[in-house]
Amino acid sequence: MIRILVAEHLPLVRRGLVASLDAEAGLRVVAEVGTGAELARTACEPDVAVIDLDLPEAGGLAAMAWLHERDPGCRVLILSAQPSPGQVRAAFAARALGFMSLDVAPEQLAAGLRQIASGRRAVDSELAVAALEAAANPLTRRELDVLRIAAGGARSTEIADQLFLSVGTVRNHLSRIMCKTGARNRIDAVRIANDSGWL
Repeated sequence: MIRILVAEHLPLVRRGLVASLDAEAGLRVVAEVGTGAELARTACEPDVAVIDLDLPEAGGLAAMAWLHERDPGCRVLILSAQPSPGQVRAAFAARALGFMSLDVAPEQLAAGLRQIASGRRAVDSELAVAALEAAANPLTRRELDVLRIAAGGARSTEIADQLFLSVGTVRNHLSRIMCKTGARNRIDAVRIANDSGWL
């Protein structure tokens, strides 16, 4: 019997996950939580955990790191409502064994949990291909610094002040960022970089 922890912030989605997994032979949900704080208080020792990437009060990857520290033998599958290649790469870099979209069929999720319980990776094939095909990060460290600050809505003068650069240098960096990413503007560049997992 594979013991499962479900960490999902939407009650309706969480109850649906629990019901569908409990209906599968050889799978049993031993705990369900809706936040990172609830996960931290849970005393169960699951074999596998299904964790929502957008889990409140921690985030899915931080919750997974905490779970690995407390229970190193627990294997994790991350679920995302809006998966991107960058999320897939970040999840596997953080030691997840599985990554799937919330759009997967219940039987596909169950099969994925069985795979990670046996120590094998489980990832939706389309997401895996997208993650493999995603371009390597073309931005320099300084360009990433500029883009991170721009992502918060800062103007060129504010970015310059924070990074001790001239406004002209910041504008040059932003121009190169948009050229390298193929973005129409800085907002588009932030979106592209986020989706690609560069920020």
